Amino acid sequence: MVFWAKKSLRDRIRNHFDVDPTDLPILTQEFASYNHVNVQLALDAYFAERKGTQEMLGWQGGISVFSFKTSTLSELVATRSLASFFGFSGAKIAPVRYMTFTLESGKVISCVEKALYFHKSDTEKLIVVLRADEASFGLGDNKVILEVMAKTKEKAESFMEDIRSKLTTHNVYRGKILSLDGKDGGNKINFQTLPDVPREKIILPNGLLQRIERQTIEVSRHSKAMLEAGRRLKRGVLFHGPPGTGKTMTAMYLAKAMEERTVILLTGQGLGLIERASEIARWLQPAMIIIEDIDLIAEDRSHNTVSTPLLFELLNQMDGLSDDNDVLFLLTTNRPDILEPALASRPGRIDQAYEIGLPDTECRRRLFDLYSEGLVVKMDDMEKYVRQTKGASGAFISELLRKAALFAAPEGSPIAIEEKHMDEAMHELIFVGGLMTKKLLGFTLSDPVESSK
Repeated sequence: MVFWAKKSLRDRIRNHFDVDPTDLPILTQEFASYNHVNVQLALDAYFAERKGTQEMLGWQGGISVFSFKTSTLSELVATRSLASFFGFSGAKIAPVRYMTFTLESGKVISCVEKALYFHKSDTEKLIVVLRADEASFGLGDNKVILEVMAKTKEKAESFMEDIRSKLTTHNVYRGKILSLDGKDGGNKINFQTLPDVPREKIILPNGLLQRIERQTIEVSRHSKAMLEAGRRLKRGVLFHGPPGTGKTMTAMYLAKAMEERTVILLTGQGLGLIERASEIARWLQPAMIIIEDIDLIAEDRSHNTVSTPLLFELLNQMDGLSDDNDVLFLLTTNRPDILEPALASRPGRIDQAYEIGLPDTECRRRLFDLYSEGLVVKMDDMEKYVRQTKGASGAFISELLRKAALFAAPEGSPIAIEEKHMDEAMHELIFVGGLMTKKLLGFTLSDPVESSK
């Protein structure tokens, strides 16, 4: 290292190829900054597969006074007079700089922030530059730049093709549950953790869950046969119904049940990133894009005179997918009555809408059993509360049992709930909580039970 430190970076590049580097071709490709870790893994895999030697060098300086960006490989090999003409300050060999990336599991990967790789084998010589490139003056998106110099253009093209292939196979996002950060223009992907929702905890009317699974899980399971039969894979599903009836829980169950499928959640600021989410879904398919409260961006245009660019973007992305793209759009809403009809006007948009309504008697009975788990139930007539909660959602029943347990907790452990605790919980939720609490918990009784207080 001491020997090379006495030489300029341009001399180091020249000695690697044994020819004037200004005569050699350079191929450049840009990647979104969220792909930095994947480019690093692809590059590591490329060199690991090949015999020969790799040396890595960092550099400092080399900032163009015109662009205020880190130097390109072309600028690094420019002659001193040419570099000076273009306002290039010159670069010197320096330690390699790294930045860290944390995976879903908590494992940390070190990614090169800026470095040159010198690769040499019996069959090829390459110089590769990997660098993170920030947008000038905060305008535009940050990028990750990969450049390769080879003795022939064909060698450089072969390298880039191999890297692009490895970006798919060595991808930290594939099969994960993700969300996009709207604060960074969609250029940051976050890993999300969803609670495990086993199938038995999905309480829906008889046959409804099976129909939902057929349109989601079963299509995934038989995707190859469907394609061979000329059937399209892209599809859209809508869950609609009152608040608290299980739309989100069913979506979480499907996300966990299709483990091989990349899931992209769009909520809040992420709703403005439909194009980026669709791009990632196509790349990492099989994929599912979940958009909750779709009515926020897809209200019927006849009801709204305000321009709705996000609606048009959603329709464009749904239409832009090829039929063989295994991408599922899963949309939820509490207000199906105000949705834009165009969402269902073409195949591949919303193909099937499922109403997830308020639980019937049998579903409420199962919900009381489910949410009583872990409690000692000292009641002769739980059916009384099954009858009294007619018109209540699953979320209301869950909160009713939680509150009853809270009232019973001071009496000792394990918690044992009795009728007095249930009555007190019912009174507080219905009569004390007021209209807002009932609306939030999906309680729509027209004739609420009388207060026992």
